[in-house]
Amino acid sequence: MLGRMVRRVIRTDRLIVALGVAVVVLGGLAAWIFVQNGSLRPQEPDRQARALSQLREHLGRTAELRYTEQGAGLALCGYAGRRGEPEVVAFVSRPQRILLDNDPLPREFAAMIKADCPGFMQRRPTQAIP
Repeated sequence: MLGRMVRRVIRTDRLIVALGVAVVVLGGLAAWIFVQNGSLRPQEPDRQARALSQLREHLGRTAELRYTEQGAGLALCGYAGRRGEPEVVAFVSRPQRILLDNDPLPREFAAMIKADCPGFMQRRPTQAIP
């Protein structure tokens, strides 16, 4: 009986086809999972986190948001100040840029307010909002 065992041979061309199909199926499954989880889209931090990071670069690490409004597109408008200080500064935050109302570009700041946050700055707070 032992002498009569038939030896099965897997042909190379069939093995290559089977492995190719497995790779395509697994690749498709991985792509589907990434799309479902949103992993293929670049992750933009939320507007407030982005603005706070930008403000801390300009005002220092004690900068804090006092009031915000969502603007057009990805813009965020609001007021910020330094922790423990009553003064506030208006800002317009875009993904790659932030302008403050006390920057040396008042016309550009006014244009950003008009384009990104119409109606903002109608009432400016007189003191910090905790």
